[in-house]
Amino acid sequence: MSRERPLYAIVGPTAVGKTRTAYELARIINGEIISVDSRQVYRYLDVGTDKISPLERKIVLHHLIDVADPDEIFTAADFVKQSMDASRRIESRRKVPILAGGTPMYFKSLEGGMLSESLPHDESIRRELDRDAELRGAHALHDELNAIDPASAERIHPNDKARIVRALEIFKLSGCSATELYARHKKIGGERGIIYFGITAPREILFDRIERRVREQFHSGYPEEVRWLLDNGYSRDLPALRGFGYRELVDYIDGKITFDDAMAGDVQSTKAFSRRQMTWFRQFSPILWYDFSEITLERAVHDMAEKIHRSGG
Repeated sequence: MSRERPLYAIVGPTAVGKTRTAYELARIINGEIISVDSRQVYRYLDVGTDKISPLERKIVLHHLIDVADPDEIFTAADFVKQSMDASRRIESRRKVPILAGGTPMYFKSLEGGMLSESLPHDESIRRELDRDAELRGAHALHDELNAIDPASAERIHPNDKARIVRALEIFKLSGCSATELYARHKKIGGERGIIYFGITAPREILFDRIERRVREQFHSGYPEEVRWLLDNGYSRDLPALRGFGYRELVDYIDGKITFDDAMAGDVQSTKAFSRRQMTWFRQFSPILWYDFSEITLERAVHDMAEKIHRSGG
């Protein structure tokens, strides 16, 4: 682990209260927040990603929100570079950076092993591979991957279409397997240790919050946000618009499903994402968990602040 002092992070499943917890903690310890959310990096995706308000962002400065357009490629390597730069700038102003968000891949990338340069991308090739997967199935593409890059095929599940397509895209663009390119490139991340504060709540509470939040979003401008994106030429096939909620609303706007079906689909997908998040976060270390059914947000925040001060933050 680096000799530099550690970074502090707030993690947990969606709808548990990470944004509010980080905001209140930052106010106590003179901190600024680095968002660790793969959807909040995109401009114009506001309602669906539940971004904190612009007014609150002026009270407590937030970083890594609205740093890319929806049709830009923003990789985990980009996140590592920008978040580490933000943490240094925050500390140069004698403030404390607080990582907060629910994208496990970004946190794992910060711990080390990300490439310093993004591997090649081509949206037209990716769309072609996506169509091929729809026609022939992910297993057929996995067989192709096994023939050219058996190491990647062994790591990637035959049903994981997105990662199979990405590995094939890299090969088509570079003529080299993803395994070979990863071995060649310099890696970044792992510069700082991370101390995790995890917040959670019983599943029934989380699921109730998810249902209420989705209903509120769908009746507070979410469909209009998606329609605006489409009207301004952003493709339905962009990764930014294929996440849960956005994809269901695209189908609703296209007349493929009803409004209620879109809302129900978002709820179901968000709950499934919440379960996956907890599977990941339970593997993080060191981590101190706070159950919000047993402790108030105020008490949890003051306990976090005390532990940060004791550790030199």
